[in-house]
Amino acid sequence: MSTFTDRPNSAVLVVDVQVGVVADAYHRDETLAHLQELVAKARTAGVPVIWVQDLGGDREAGSAPWQIVPELEPLADEPRVQKRYGDSFEDTELADLLEAGRIGRLYVAGAQTDACIRSTIHGAFTRGYDTILVGDAHTTEDLTEWGNPSPADVIAHTNLYWADHEGPGRVADVVNTADLQL
Repeated sequence: MSTFTDRPNSAVLVVDVQVGVVADAYHRDETLAHLQELVAKARTAGVPVIWVQDLGGDREAGSAPWQIVPELEPLADEPRVQKRYGDSFEDTELADLLEAGRIGRLYVAGAQTDACIRSTIHGAFTRGYDTILVGDAHTTEDLTEWGNPSPADVIAHTNLYWADHEGPGRVADVVNTADLQL
């Protein structure tokens, strides 16, 4: 269990699945289908869904690129966290939301695998949360032009190393949407 002894609850954290972030994402439609399934499972199980939105670049609050993709519809009572840094905890109210909900376990999905997803899973884990990466529900764009590995390799590598990540008193793991039981 997480290092938070008084936080038995879980939440799904959907990171940066915004029009301006995933427009050119690798396997975009397949990933969004997994995200739809993940969100539906969470809602059915009564597990909170928290939406994170990046405010960088052309993603000013309220702008078209800032919007959550139309394939996913946050409910009015589902919190939205606005961020300016890769780690969804950095200079945001996320930790306060999780504390208020007595949440010690996070299921993380979204974009970009090699930036905000990695930053957020590491940020969550080092802050004491059980951190489960939903392995088929995160994606990135092709940045091979700048020396990055292919998107498929970035995703596979992230899933591989997170499945073997360890730390005292908390869990790191990877699970695919179909196998997820909330």
